[in-house]
Amino acid sequence: MKIAIVILNWNGEILLERYLPSVIAYSNEAEIYVADNASTDESVAFVSKNYPSVKIIQNTENGGFAKGYNDALKLVEADIFCLLNSDVEVTENWLQPILAAFSNIKDVAIIQPKILDLLKKDYFEYAGAGGGFIDQLGYPFCRGRIFQTLERDNGQYDDIKEIFWATGACMFVKQNVFKELNGFDADYFAHQEEVDFCWRAKNHGYKIIYVGASKVFHLGGSTLSNMNPKKTYLNFRNSLFSITKNLPRRKAFIIIFFRLLLDGIAAVRFVCQFRFNHFIAIFRAHLSFYRQFRKMYKKREKTKFLKKYYVTKSIVWSYFVHKVRNFNILVKD
Repeated sequence: MKIAIVILNWNGEILLERYLPSVIAYSNEAEIYVADNASTDESVAFVSKNYPSVKIIQNTENGGFAKGYNDALKLVEADIFCLLNSDVEVTENWLQPILAAFSNIKDVAIIQPKILDLLKKDYFEYAGAGGGFIDQLGYPFCRGRIFQTLERDNGQYDDIKEIFWATGACMFVKQNVFKELNGFDADYFAHQEEVDFCWRAKNHGYKIIYVGASKVFHLGGSTLSNMNPKKTYLNFRNSLFSITKNLPRRKAFIIIFFRLLLDGIAAVRFVCQFRFNHFIAIFRAHLSFYRQFRKMYKKREKTKFLKKYYVTKSIVWSYFVHKVRNFNILVKD
């Protein structure tokens, strides 16, 4: 199988200088691309000068994560795409377990490795950790990460497991599946587009798995930190988009109703914390959702929607009321 590693870049010269060397050193099985989202720094010149073996794709605009990859991957020929953040440090032999899983597991379309924190290497990292899941209300979380609580890596997720979504920080996807699903939804711009993409893949009958024998280290927050109101805006809005598109109609309307209520509670909580910009971000997210609801509703596919898409009814209730901080305890409950 031919594999292409595609690193989406926007003004990330410093990140490429730090982390691209590990990708080149440990990825002999792959062709490496940097897809540049119309950067205004010296990213492209830096890669061209120092790493001539790396192929460069220059997008004409900064369309965010979703459109950036959609545009770039049209120009890449490979059986498997690896979408890799520019702030990821890979490890020796990280590709072999991934390629073996694609070869040996039927109907697998998307794979995620173990994602560890680059700054605290014995802890899981926020974006992806040990594989992604959602609750009945569509809130995403991970094995190894529930809300802001990160687990220490003690080998508890050194397995191969079917998951619900794989992080865009390091996602392997078959080319034919990416094309069949028409890639990411560009209206998301950034954040949670991978949840929507994986949900659509699940609705089409494909498997998404986590392979713990492959590990990478992710810096995280290099584009938007968790404290940035824009990230709050995108996460709240895009989650509502995904529910609208990927659940049976009646169920989607019920879930949206409860999500809007819980979002309101989250907004009040931000006010109590004097984080007024995040309160405004949620308000703006809802306005944007209302404006684009009809557009998102029209994107609903004629497919067999999953009946059981969640592993717990409410991660909010489990985390904030029952104080569950560990995925294995959550699922056991």
